[in-house]
Amino acid sequence: MAVWRKLWCRNLLALSLLLYVLLHSMDVNARPANMSASKEKAPASKDENEILPPDHLNGVKMERDGHLNKDFHQEVFLGKEIEEFDEDSEPRRNRKKLIDIFTKVDINKDRSVSAKEMQRWIMEKTEEHFQEAVKENKNSFRAVDPDGDGLVTWDEYRVKFLASKGFNEREIAEKIKKNEDLKLDEETQEVLESLKDRWFQADNPPADQVLNEDEFLSFLHPEHSRGMLKYMVKEIVRDLDQDSDKKLSLSEFISLPVGTVENQQALEVEDEWVQERKKEFEEVIDSNRDGFVTLEELEEYMDPMNEHNALNEARQMIAVADENQNHNLELDEILKYSEYFTGSKLMDYARNVHEEF
Repeated sequence: MAVWRKLWCRNLLALSLLLYVLLHSMDVNARPANMSASKEKAPASKDENEILPPDHLNGVKMERDGHLNKDFHQEVFLGKEIEEFDEDSEPRRNRKKLIDIFTKVDINKDRSVSAKEMQRWIMEKTEEHFQEAVKENKNSFRAVDPDGDGLVTWDEYRVKFLASKGFNEREIAEKIKKNEDLKLDEETQEVLESLKDRWFQADNPPADQVLNEDEFLSFLHPEHSRGMLKYMVKEIVRDLDQDSDKKLSLSEFISLPVGTVENQQALEVEDEWVQERKKEFEEVIDSNRDGFVTLEELEEYMDPMNEHNALNEARQMIAVADENQNHNLELDEILKYSEYFTGSKLMDYARNVHEEF
């Protein structure tokens, strides 16, 4: 009897495992009954995301939505090496990288970095971001120009954009060709209209709604074109300008929502954010100190290749770490304030500084 009980238990266990496997396989292969055939909800790939104008522009002081670029100092100090300074990186290795950067900035080798030396370095690192954008643009343009004729129409781009949002590329292309209603949701339609405005702005005269590779670069990266930079500034002012006088007061500038912060530190975070914007408005952007920021002032502030801005930025960066108040930056100072310059905090910053240098 005991033998039969054992056999029964083993068979029951085997049957249970078989049923589990069968049910699991059915769940994996199952599809919702109402899944749309025209919209494939696959995650957007890196290549698909590259055809959309980025919200963040490296080396530009302000984001497209009007928020301050919190990584600006690191971007203009590290250039394309910014990715190498990771919080998880070994501190000693990061310290060696920072020492190497210091020696490159210090052109006259007097073991001290002046504002002029830092200005030159900032301009050089900003140019690195520019060249990186040009390089990335080649791949992005190739993605929207499959026939390789060097030109992309608005309709061709529209097809690629909607495909990146999960729509069936062939079906969308056919509907556009037949001028049929695409039946887009409200959010997608709004984004598409905004992209269309930018597309037309990037289209140099004579306007033909067709972009070449250089124009497409301006479409993705407005900092590469004076005309597109002006357009981006107008968009920011338009979104913040509550009384429609085409300039920004301090109250309008700090009215931009900080974002959703749902914890007990929300008040402190918001207050710090407001103070940061207030300081930037009063001390940097409002150049004539009249209490208002004009389109021209904001454009000058956001121009990444403005040498005057680069010099002011150099002086500001030095002032943060200039403990001996000599208006220059020494190696021990830059190591001590590494978090400001690189976003990565170095432990035992002063250890063996002179030996390593």
